Amino acid sequence: MKRYLWIGLLLWFIISGGPHAMAAEVTLMLDWFPNVDHLPIYVAQEKGYFSEENLQVTILSPSDTSDALKLAVAGKVDLAVSYEPQTIIAAAEGLPVRVVGRLVEHPLTTLLFLKEKGYSDPSALSGKAIGYTVPGLMDVLLKAFAKINGIENYTAVNVGFNIVAPLTSGQVDAVMGPFKTYETVTMAAKGIEAGYFELEKWGVPDYDELIFICGPASLTRKADAINGFVKAVARGLADARTRPEDALRAYFQAVPDVDQAIERAAFERTRPYFAQTQAIDQDRWQAFADFALTHGLIDRPVKVAALLP
Repeated sequence: MKRYLWIGLLLWFIISGGPHAMAAEVTLMLDWFPNVDHLPIYVAQEKGYFSEENLQVTILSPSDTSDALKLAVAGKVDLAVSYEPQTIIAAAEGLPVRVVGRLVEHPLTTLLFLKEKGYSDPSALSGKAIGYTVPGLMDVLLKAFAKINGIENYTAVNVGFNIVAPLTSGQVDAVMGPFKTYETVTMAAKGIEAGYFELEKWGVPDYDELIFICGPASLTRKADAINGFVKAVARGLADARTRPEDALRAYFQAVPDVDQAIERAAFERTRPYFAQTQAIDQDRWQAFADFALTHGLIDRPVKVAALLP
């Protein structure tokens, strides 16, 4: 009798995966190449926070700046790093995008230019060539920003990941999309001084810059794993706030090929903008959606309650 009992226990042990069930696999696509904006994700990976949530997370970089949201909504990846404006635009287009967490809780996006150009007001860019980084987002945001700030007769140019070369070569006079916390630092390291217009100081309401999104199928199929992912990243965010040197070391271990001097400087600028909590302010999101409709980012209303947890 004892023999059968032990066999039964052994079978249960094998089927259940031992003391811990098999880790759930989660794929995350970043919005950009790995950089300190993503540091809390890599901290969660390096310090075992994902493992403690029984997750195996694979972090992917996009081949194009507009890939992440589309692939997540289509279920090709489980999660993606995206932007609140991009999510609002996608929802207005009928895409079933869902928001599950936050990474950066205030705008970092700028309309960036070479400081030597001396633009003191956005309207000075009238008649100029203006680049944008993320098709379907930054070109649309540029259109609204231009309308609000009197930029007329400009030519929009898709520069993708390539920001500095088009500026220094004169291909474009400014670029919509660079972050005030990152590209300004990379340019300074090359001896190039950046000037920029912060969107929230020129008519654009406050919003969550970087968020985590998914499609409805992933949210249904992997709800527990996604909740665990958000909890683990929240711990990474807490480390970035309270133990910055420790968090930075973990990031450098995860992404060893980065320029550590640039990343350290960018991290110091980014830290104040990392999300304090994972609580998403529905009223603030709705205010941005209403702004988007008023200023032509979207052509039909979006009720954000359907997108948010």
